[in-house]
Amino acid sequence: MAPAGALPAPRIHPLGWALIALRLLLMLAMLILCAPLHLVWRLVGAGRWWPRVFLAAVGSIAGLDARVEGRRVKGALLLSNHVSWLDIPALSHASGTAFVAHDGLSAFPVLKWLCEMNDTVFIARHRRGSVGEQVEQIRAAMAETGCLTLFPEGTTTDGTDVATFKSSLLSALDPLPEGLAVQPVALIYEDVPRISWVGEEHGLDNFKRILARLRPIRLTIRFLPPLEGTQLADRKAVAQAAQAAIARTL
Repeated sequence: MAPAGALPAPRIHPLGWALIALRLLLMLAMLILCAPLHLVWRLVGAGRWWPRVFLAAVGSIAGLDARVEGRRVKGALLLSNHVSWLDIPALSHASGTAFVAHDGLSAFPVLKWLCEMNDTVFIARHRRGSVGEQVEQIRAAMAETGCLTLFPEGTTTDGTDVATFKSSLLSALDPLPEGLAVQPVALIYEDVPRISWVGEEHGLDNFKRILARLRPIRLTIRFLPPLEGTQLADRKAVAQAAQAAIARTL
């Protein structure tokens, strides 16, 4: 997680625990419904429709109220700022995207299985020798899914600014695959200090804190103009241009 300080985890009241239990039951019910249907869909080559339904339901059950501004470019690699685990269901619902994630998530079998349902590409940030293999994974995923989202900050932030985009995470764009569009996406939360996942807060504590929340979580997903010209010269230019575009929006 990001080193910046976060709000201390508030004490969860009885109503909050009731909300957590209800929301977890609803999410489990959606998983039980969507997982078998997803397997059937994949067997007949019908794509990733059910993971998108499941992730949209998870966001809705958690209280996410998202609106979309702008339009996603078809076949684009989306570069987004990263604030919360809610970014995943929000962007999936808005664009049908798959994601690039760090390989630490694959250490948790259930979480890995859920990620793989949505064709997540796992990359090893600290294994330089695997960069070539990871580049091929990302390019193959783009060809198969048509839309892939990368969080170039490499971590979550407090949502008020954008951390430096790591150009090393964009190795698959150097050189840029022919015909690939690169589009920045700004995620703007209304009550961002109480939504963001930063500091030393444990992931489970953040998850419970969000699910115990009574108020809706309002989010604007703003698709910005795709990069063009010299902005696409190399991966460093891509990282700098996308970061600047999102920072101006925030």
